[in-house]
Amino acid sequence: MILTLAQAAQVRERFGTPCYVYAAAALDAAAARALAFPNAFGLTVRYAMKANPSAAVLRRFLSLGLHVDASSDHEVERALRAGAPPERIQLTSQMPSQDLASIVGRGVLYNACSLHQLEAYGSAFPGRDVCVRMNPGLGSGSTNRTNTGGPGSSFGIWHAYLDDVKRIAAAHGLHVRRLHTHVGSGADPAVWQRAARLTLDLAAALPEVMVVNLGGGFKVARVAGEKATDLQECGAPVRDEFVRFRERDGRALHLEIEPGTYLVANAGAVVATCIDVVDTGREGYVFAKLDTGMTEVTRPSLYGAQHPIDVLAEAPPADVVFCGPCCESGDILTPAPGDPEALAPRRVPRPRIGDLVVVGDAGAYCAAMSTINYNTFPQAPEVMLEPDGTLRLLRKRQTLDQILANET
Repeated sequence: MILTLAQAAQVRERFGTPCYVYAAAALDAAAARALAFPNAFGLTVRYAMKANPSAAVLRRFLSLGLHVDASSDHEVERALRAGAPPERIQLTSQMPSQDLASIVGRGVLYNACSLHQLEAYGSAFPGRDVCVRMNPGLGSGSTNRTNTGGPGSSFGIWHAYLDDVKRIAAAHGLHVRRLHTHVGSGADPAVWQRAARLTLDLAAALPEVMVVNLGGGFKVARVAGEKATDLQECGAPVRDEFVRFRERDGRALHLEIEPGTYLVANAGAVVATCIDVVDTGREGYVFAKLDTGMTEVTRPSLYGAQHPIDVLAEAPPADVVFCGPCCESGDILTPAPGDPEALAPRRVPRPRIGDLVVVGDAGAYCAAMSTINYNTFPQAPEVMLEPDGTLRLLRKRQTLDQILANET
Protein backbone atom coordinates (compact mmCIF):
# COMPACT_ATOMS: atom_id res chain seq x y z
CA MET A 1 0.00 0.00 0.00
CA ILE A 2 1.43 3.36 -1.03
CA LEU A 3 0.16 6.58 0.52
CA THR A 4 0.77 9.96 -1.06
CA LEU A 5 2.19 12.82 0.95
CA ALA A 6 -1.22 14.52 0.86
CA GLN A 7 -2.98 11.40 2.17
CA ALA A 8 -0.45 10.85 4.94
CA ALA A 9 -0.65 14.51 5.93
CA GLN A 10 -4.43 14.25 6.12
CA VAL A 11 -4.15 11.18 8.33
CA ARG A 12 -1.81 13.00 10.71
CA GLU A 13 -3.96 16.12 10.78
CA ARG A 14 -7.20 14.23 11.52
CA PHE A 15 -6.05 11.30 13.64
CA GLY A 16 -2.50 11.97 14.77
CA THR A 17 0.41 9.57 14.52
CA PRO A 18 1.10 6.73 14.73
CA CYS A 19 -2.01 5.57 12.87
CA TYR A 20 -2.88 2.42 10.94
CA VAL A 21 -4.44 2.94 7.51
CA TYR A 22 -6.09 0.18 5.45
CA ALA A 23 -6.99 0.51 1.77
CA ALA A 24 -10.45 -0.91 1.07
CA ALA A 25 -9.69 -1.39 -2.64
CA ALA A 26 -6.63 -3.51 -1.81
CA LEU A 27 -8.67 -5.67 0.59
CA ASP A 28 -11.29 -6.25 -2.12
CA ALA A 29 -8.68 -7.13 -4.73
CA ALA A 30 -6.93 -9.64 -2.47
CA ALA A 31 -10.25 -11.28 -1.60
CA ALA A 32 -11.11 -11.61 -5.29
CA ARG A 33 -7.79 -13.34 -5.98
CA ALA A 34 -8.35 -15.76 -3.11
CA LEU A 35 -11.88 -16.56 -4.27
CA ALA A 36 -10.43 -17.46 -7.69
CA PHE A 37 -8.09 -20.10 -6.19
CA PRO A 38 -8.11 -23.13 -8.52
CA ASN A 39 -10.37 -25.92 -7.30
CA ALA A 40 -12.04 -28.98 -8.72
CA PHE A 41 -15.16 -29.49 -6.62
CA GLY A 42 -15.94 -26.24 -4.82
CA LEU A 43 -14.07 -23.72 -2.68
CA THR A 44 -14.56 -21.96 0.66
CA VAL A 45 -12.17 -19.16 1.61
CA ARG A 46 -11.84 -18.66 5.37
CA TYR A 47 -10.23 -15.45 6.56
CA ALA A 48 -7.70 -16.20 9.31
CA MET A 49 -8.88 -13.31 11.44
CA LYS A 50 -5.88 -13.39 13.77
CA ALA A 51 -4.01 -11.52 11.03
CA ASN A 52 -6.24 -8.47 11.56
CA PRO A 53 -9.43 -8.84 13.64
CA SER A 54 -10.80 -5.34 13.01
CA ALA A 55 -14.59 -5.47 12.82
CA ALA A 56 -14.54 -3.34 9.68
CA VAL A 57 -12.15 -5.75 7.96
CA LEU A 58 -14.24 -8.73 9.04
CA ARG A 59 -17.46 -7.17 7.80
CA ARG A 60 -15.90 -6.30 4.46
CA PHE A 61 -14.71 -9.84 3.88
CA LEU A 62 -18.02 -11.33 5.04
CA SER A 63 -19.84 -9.15 2.53
CA LEU A 64 -17.60 -10.57 -0.20
CA GLY A 65 -18.52 -14.15 0.69
CA LEU A 66 -15.58 -15.15 2.87
CA HIS A 67 -15.92 -17.33 5.96
CA VAL A 68 -13.91 -16.98 9.18
CA ASP A 69 -11.19 -18.99 10.91
CA ALA A 70 -11.02 -18.12 14.62
CA SER A 71 -8.06 -19.10 16.79
CA SER A 72 -9.61 -18.65 20.24
CA ASP A 73 -12.94 -18.47 22.04
CA HIS A 74 -12.44 -14.71 22.16
CA GLU A 75 -12.01 -14.48 18.40
CA VAL A 76 -15.23 -16.44 17.96
CA GLU A 77 -17.06 -13.86 20.08
CA ARG A 78 -15.41 -11.03 18.20
CA ALA A 79 -16.47 -12.46 14.85
CA LEU A 80 -20.03 -12.99 16.07
CA ARG A 81 -20.21 -9.39 17.29
CA ALA A 82 -18.95 -8.22 13.89
CA GLY A 83 -21.95 -9.96 12.34
CA ALA A 84 -20.48 -13.26 11.18
CA PRO A 85 -23.13 -16.02 11.06
CA PRO A 86 -22.01 -18.81 13.41
CA GLU A 87 -22.13 -21.41 10.65
CA ARG A 88 -19.49 -19.40 8.76
CA ILE A 89 -17.04 -19.49 11.69
CA GLN A 90 -14.70 -22.35 12.51
CA LEU A 91 -12.77 -22.48 15.80
CA THR A 92 -9.22 -23.81 15.36
CA SER A 93 -7.43 -23.19 18.65
CA GLN A 94 -4.20 -24.24 20.31
CA MET A 95 -5.98 -23.82 23.64
CA PRO A 96 -8.88 -26.15 24.44
CA SER A 97 -12.12 -24.19 24.38
CA GLN A 98 -13.29 -22.95 27.75
CA ASP A 99 -16.81 -22.38 26.42
CA LEU A 100 -17.23 -25.37 24.13
CA ALA A 101 -20.91 -26.06 24.87
CA SER A 102 -21.98 -22.48 24.13
CA ILE A 103 -19.81 -22.07 21.03
CA VAL A 104 -20.85 -25.34 19.41
CA GLY A 105 -24.41 -24.90 20.62
CA ARG A 106 -24.67 -21.69 18.63
CA GLY A 107 -23.63 -23.46 15.43
CA VAL A 108 -19.94 -22.58 15.24
CA LEU A 109 -17.87 -25.30 13.56
CA TYR A 110 -15.25 -26.99 15.71
CA ASN A 111 -11.79 -28.16 14.65
CA ALA A 112 -10.15 -30.54 17.15
CA CYS A 113 -6.43 -29.74 17.19
CA SER A 114 -5.26 -32.44 19.63
CA LEU A 115 -6.37 -35.85 20.85
CA HIS A 116 -7.40 -34.20 24.11
CA GLN A 117 -9.58 -31.70 22.25
CA LEU A 118 -11.17 -34.49 20.21
CA GLU A 119 -11.90 -36.51 23.35
CA ALA A 120 -13.47 -33.49 25.06
CA TYR A 121 -15.62 -32.73 22.01
CA GLY A 122 -16.74 -36.35 21.72
CA SER A 123 -17.69 -36.48 25.40
CA ALA A 124 -19.74 -33.29 25.07
CA PHE A 125 -21.27 -33.95 21.63
CA PRO A 126 -21.41 -37.69 20.91
CA GLY A 127 -22.66 -38.60 17.45
CA ARG A 128 -21.90 -35.18 15.97
CA ASP A 129 -19.82 -34.14 12.97
CA VAL A 130 -16.32 -32.82 13.65
CA CYS A 131 -13.19 -31.54 11.95
CA VAL A 132 -9.71 -32.69 12.96
CA ARG A 133 -6.46 -30.83 12.43
CA MET A 134 -3.58 -33.12 11.54
CA ASN A 135 0.14 -32.40 11.33
CA PRO A 136 1.08 -34.20 8.11
CA GLY A 137 4.80 -34.22 8.92
CA LEU A 138 5.69 -31.35 6.59
CA GLY A 139 6.55 -27.81 7.60
CA SER A 140 7.15 -24.63 5.62
CA GLY A 141 8.26 -21.14 6.59
CA SER A 142 11.08 -18.63 6.25
CA THR A 143 11.74 -18.97 10.00
CA ASN A 144 10.66 -21.34 12.75
CA ARG A 145 8.23 -18.60 13.85
CA THR A 146 6.18 -19.10 10.69
CA ASN A 147 6.44 -22.90 10.46
CA THR A 148 3.32 -24.72 11.66
CA GLY A 149 4.01 -28.28 10.51
CA GLY A 150 6.57 -31.03 10.87
CA PRO A 151 8.14 -32.52 14.01
CA GLY A 152 9.15 -29.13 15.40
CA SER A 153 5.57 -27.83 15.51
CA SER A 154 2.94 -28.38 18.21
CA PHE A 155 0.05 -27.60 15.86
CA GLY A 156 -2.40 -30.38 15.09
CA ILE A 157 -2.40 -34.13 15.73
CA TRP A 158 0.75 -35.89 14.55
CA HIS A 159 -0.04 -37.97 11.47
CA ALA A 160 1.18 -41.22 13.07
CA TYR A 161 -1.67 -40.95 15.58
CA LEU A 162 -4.39 -41.24 12.96
CA ASP A 163 -5.51 -44.56 14.46
CA ASP A 164 -6.05 -42.79 17.78
CA VAL A 165 -8.23 -40.24 16.00
CA LYS A 166 -10.32 -43.05 14.54
CA ARG A 167 -10.51 -44.83 17.89
CA ILE A 168 -11.72 -41.74 19.76
CA ALA A 169 -14.20 -40.89 17.01
CA ALA A 170 -15.61 -44.42 17.06
CA ALA A 171 -15.89 -44.43 20.86
CA HIS A 172 -18.10 -41.32 20.76
CA GLY A 173 -19.87 -41.99 17.46
CA LEU A 174 -18.24 -38.93 15.91
CA HIS A 175 -18.27 -38.39 12.16
CA VAL A 176 -15.02 -36.87 10.89
CA ARG A 177 -16.45 -34.91 7.97
CA ARG A 178 -13.71 -32.27 7.68
CA LEU A 179 -9.93 -32.58 7.67
CA HIS A 180 -7.55 -29.70 8.27
CA THR A 181 -3.81 -29.20 7.82
CA HIS A 182 -1.64 -26.09 7.75
CA VAL A 183 2.10 -26.42 7.21
CA GLY A 184 3.20 -22.77 7.47
CA SER A 185 4.20 -19.89 5.25
CA GLY A 186 5.61 -20.26 1.75
CA ALA A 187 5.29 -19.51 -1.95
CA ASP A 188 6.58 -22.73 -3.55
CA PRO A 189 3.85 -24.54 -5.53
CA ALA A 190 5.73 -27.82 -5.05
CA VAL A 191 5.37 -27.51 -1.28
CA TRP A 192 1.64 -26.90 -1.58
CA GLN A 193 1.28 -29.89 -3.88
CA ARG A 194 3.19 -32.10 -1.46
CA ALA A 195 1.09 -30.82 1.46
CA ALA A 196 -2.06 -31.62 -0.54
CA ARG A 197 -0.84 -35.14 -1.28
CA LEU A 198 0.00 -35.84 2.37
CA THR A 199 -3.37 -34.46 3.48
CA LEU A 200 -5.28 -36.47 0.91
CA ASP A 201 -3.45 -39.61 2.04
CA LEU A 202 -4.89 -38.95 5.49
CA ALA A 203 -8.33 -38.29 4.00
CA ALA A 204 -8.18 -41.66 2.27
CA ALA A 205 -8.12 -43.30 5.71
CA LEU A 206 -11.08 -41.21 6.92
CA PRO A 207 -13.92 -42.33 4.63
CA GLU A 208 -16.48 -39.78 5.90
CA VAL A 209 -14.35 -36.74 5.12
CA MET A 210 -15.96 -34.52 2.49
CA VAL A 211 -14.13 -31.22 3.13
CA VAL A 212 -10.36 -30.73 3.17
CA ASN A 213 -8.88 -27.50 4.51
CA LEU A 214 -5.27 -26.88 3.51
CA GLY A 215 -4.85 -23.81 5.72
CA GLY A 216 -3.14 -20.63 4.63
CA GLY A 217 0.36 -19.25 4.80
CA PHE A 218 0.33 -17.75 1.31
CA LYS A 219 3.39 -15.56 1.39
CA VAL A 220 3.29 -11.90 0.41
CA ALA A 221 6.20 -9.79 -0.81
CA ARG A 222 6.84 -6.70 1.25
CA VAL A 223 10.29 -5.63 0.07
CA ALA A 224 12.54 -6.21 -2.95
CA GLY A 225 13.83 -9.75 -3.18
CA GLU A 226 10.83 -11.38 -1.50
CA LYS A 227 8.64 -13.69 -3.59
CA ALA A 228 4.87 -13.55 -3.26
CA THR A 229 2.64 -16.57 -3.73
CA ASP A 230 0.97 -16.77 -7.13
CA LEU A 231 -2.36 -18.32 -6.15
CA GLN A 232 -3.08 -19.59 -9.65
CA GLU A 233 0.34 -21.22 -9.94
CA CYS A 234 0.07 -22.61 -6.42
CA GLY A 235 -3.50 -23.83 -6.76
CA ALA A 236 -3.29 -25.60 -10.11
CA PRO A 237 -1.31 -28.64 -8.86
CA VAL A 238 -3.48 -28.77 -5.73
CA ARG A 239 -6.60 -28.92 -7.92
CA ASP A 240 -4.99 -31.73 -9.91
CA GLU A 241 -4.36 -33.71 -6.71
CA PHE A 242 -8.06 -33.42 -5.80
CA VAL A 243 -9.03 -34.69 -9.25
CA ARG A 244 -6.69 -37.66 -8.92
CA PHE A 245 -8.09 -38.40 -5.48
CA ARG A 246 -11.60 -38.61 -6.86
CA GLU A 247 -10.41 -40.96 -9.58
CA ARG A 248 -8.83 -43.22 -6.95
CA ASP A 249 -11.32 -42.92 -4.11
CA GLY A 250 -14.58 -41.76 -5.69
CA ARG A 251 -14.98 -38.76 -3.40
CA ALA A 252 -15.19 -35.23 -4.81
CA LEU A 253 -13.74 -33.28 -1.89
CA HIS A 254 -14.62 -29.65 -1.24
CA LEU A 255 -11.53 -27.46 -0.76
CA GLU A 256 -11.07 -24.82 1.91
CA ILE A 257 -8.15 -22.39 2.25
CA GLU A 258 -7.43 -20.01 5.12
CA PRO A 259 -5.48 -16.94 4.00
CA GLY A 260 -4.75 -14.28 6.57
CA THR A 261 -1.59 -12.38 5.72
CA TYR A 262 -2.32 -12.68 2.00
CA LEU A 263 -5.62 -10.82 2.35
CA VAL A 264 -4.53 -7.89 4.49
CA ALA A 265 -0.74 -7.42 4.66
CA ASN A 266 -0.24 -5.30 1.55
CA ALA A 267 -3.44 -3.36 2.23
CA GLY A 268 -2.16 -1.65 5.38
CA ALA A 269 0.38 0.94 6.48
CA VAL A 270 1.35 2.89 9.58
CA VAL A 271 1.64 6.65 9.21
CA ALA A 272 4.30 7.92 11.61
CA THR A 273 6.30 11.03 12.42
CA CYS A 274 10.06 11.32 12.79
CA ILE A 275 10.54 12.55 16.36
CA ASP A 276 14.34 12.65 16.62
CA VAL A 277 17.53 11.95 14.68
CA VAL A 278 20.76 10.87 16.39
CA ASP A 279 24.01 9.27 15.28
CA THR A 280 26.88 7.30 16.77
CA GLY A 281 29.73 8.94 14.90
CA ARG A 282 31.58 8.24 11.68
CA GLU A 283 31.96 4.53 12.42
CA GLY A 284 28.42 4.12 13.70
CA TYR A 285 24.89 4.68 12.44
CA VAL A 286 22.34 7.39 11.79
CA PHE A 287 19.20 6.56 13.78
CA ALA A 288 15.82 8.05 12.88
CA LYS A 289 13.49 7.72 15.85
CA LEU A 290 9.81 7.40 14.94
CA ASP A 291 6.71 7.60 17.08
CA THR A 292 5.96 4.06 15.91
CA GLY A 293 7.94 0.89 16.42
CA MET A 294 7.41 -2.36 18.25
CA THR A 295 4.28 -0.84 19.77
CA GLU A 296 2.57 -1.01 16.35
CA VAL A 297 4.85 -3.20 14.18
CA THR A 298 6.35 -5.98 16.30
CA ARG A 299 7.40 -8.36 13.50
CA PRO A 300 10.88 -6.85 12.88
CA SER A 301 11.78 -7.14 16.57
CA LEU A 302 10.43 -10.68 16.81
CA TYR A 303 12.10 -12.32 13.84
CA GLY A 304 13.78 -9.78 11.61
CA ALA A 305 10.78 -9.29 9.33
CA GLN A 306 11.15 -6.61 6.66
CA HIS A 307 8.73 -3.75 5.97
CA PRO A 308 9.11 -0.99 3.37
CA ILE A 309 9.73 2.41 4.92
CA ASP A 310 9.15 5.61 2.97
CA VAL A 311 10.28 9.05 4.09
CA LEU A 312 7.80 11.48 2.55
CA ALA A 313 10.23 14.36 2.16
CA GLU A 314 12.92 15.57 -0.22
CA ALA A 315 16.41 15.40 1.25
CA PRO A 316 19.85 14.06 0.40
CA PRO A 317 20.02 10.26 0.71
CA ALA A 318 21.58 8.59 3.72
CA ASP A 319 21.90 5.14 5.25
CA VAL A 320 19.43 5.19 8.13
CA VAL A 321 18.43 2.78 10.88
CA PHE A 322 14.82 3.30 11.91
CA CYS A 323 13.86 2.71 15.51
CA GLY A 324 10.80 3.20 17.65
CA PRO A 325 10.00 5.24 20.74
CA CYS A 326 10.28 2.51 23.37
CA CYS A 327 13.00 2.31 26.00
CA GLU A 328 13.98 -1.05 24.53
CA SER A 329 17.10 -1.83 22.49
CA GLY A 330 15.07 -4.28 20.41
CA ASP A 331 12.70 -1.58 19.21
CA ILE A 332 14.19 -1.61 15.71
CA LEU A 333 12.23 -1.39 12.46
CA THR A 334 15.17 -2.16 10.15
CA PRO A 335 16.90 -5.31 11.39
CA ALA A 336 18.80 -7.56 9.04
CA PRO A 337 16.48 -9.96 7.19
CA GLY A 338 15.67 -12.86 9.49
CA ASP A 339 18.03 -11.58 12.21
CA PRO A 340 16.51 -9.26 14.81
CA GLU A 341 19.93 -8.89 16.47
CA ALA A 342 21.60 -7.19 13.49
CA LEU A 343 21.01 -3.74 12.02
CA ALA A 344 20.38 -3.15 8.31
CA PRO A 345 20.28 0.57 7.42
CA ARG A 346 18.00 1.70 4.58
CA ARG A 347 19.09 4.13 1.86
CA VAL A 348 16.43 6.85 2.10
CA PRO A 349 16.11 10.64 2.11
CA ARG A 350 17.69 11.61 5.44
CA PRO A 351 14.73 12.20 7.78
CA ARG A 352 14.31 15.41 9.72
CA ILE A 353 12.30 15.91 12.88
CA GLY A 354 8.66 16.33 11.89
CA ASP A 355 8.90 14.46 8.59
CA LEU A 356 6.14 12.03 7.74
CA VAL A 357 7.29 8.43 7.47
CA VAL A 358 5.16 5.50 6.28
CA VAL A 359 5.84 1.92 7.36
CA GLY A 360 4.25 -0.13 4.60
CA ASP A 361 2.61 -3.54 4.26
CA ALA A 362 1.45 -3.40 7.87
CA GLY A 363 -2.06 -4.80 7.47
CA ALA A 364 -1.28 -8.26 8.91
CA TYR A 365 0.05 -9.20 12.34
CA CYS A 366 0.73 -5.57 13.22
CA ALA A 367 -2.32 -4.08 14.93
CA ALA A 368 -3.26 -7.64 15.91
CA MET A 369 0.14 -8.44 17.41
CA SER A 370 1.20 -5.05 18.74
CA THR A 371 2.86 -4.56 22.11
CA ILE A 372 0.34 -1.95 23.13
CA ASN A 373 0.79 -0.18 26.47
CA TYR A 374 4.49 -0.98 26.78
CA ASN A 375 5.98 2.20 28.23
CA THR A 376 2.25 3.11 28.61
CA PHE A 377 1.97 4.07 24.96
CA PRO A 378 -1.72 4.03 23.91
CA GLN A 379 -3.15 1.72 21.27
CA ALA A 380 -3.01 3.49 17.89
CA PRO A 381 -6.15 4.32 15.91
CA GLU A 382 -7.18 2.46 12.75
CA VAL A 383 -8.55 4.17 9.64
CA MET A 384 -10.02 2.87 6.38
CA LEU A 385 -9.08 4.57 3.12
CA GLU A 386 -12.22 4.14 1.03
CA PRO A 387 -12.10 3.74 -2.76
CA ASP A 388 -13.27 7.33 -3.21
CA GLY A 389 -10.33 8.61 -1.16
CA THR A 390 -12.20 9.41 2.04
CA LEU A 391 -10.81 8.35 5.42
CA ARG A 392 -13.13 6.58 7.87
CA LEU A 393 -12.19 6.07 11.51
CA LEU A 394 -12.44 2.42 12.57
CA ARG A 395 -10.99 2.63 16.07
CA LYS A 396 -10.15 5.65 18.20
CA ARG A 397 -6.79 6.19 19.85
CA GLN A 398 -6.76 4.69 23.34
CA THR A 399 -6.71 7.12 26.26
CA LEU A 400 -4.67 6.91 29.46
CA ASP A 401 -7.89 6.36 31.43
CA GLN A 402 -8.66 3.34 29.23
CA ILE A 403 -5.17 1.95 29.81
CA LEU A 404 -5.64 2.23 33.58
CA ALA A 405 -9.32 1.25 33.72
CA ASN A 406 -8.82 -2.29 35.03
CA GLU A 407 -6.29 -1.45 37.73
CA THR A 408 -7.56 -1.78 41.30
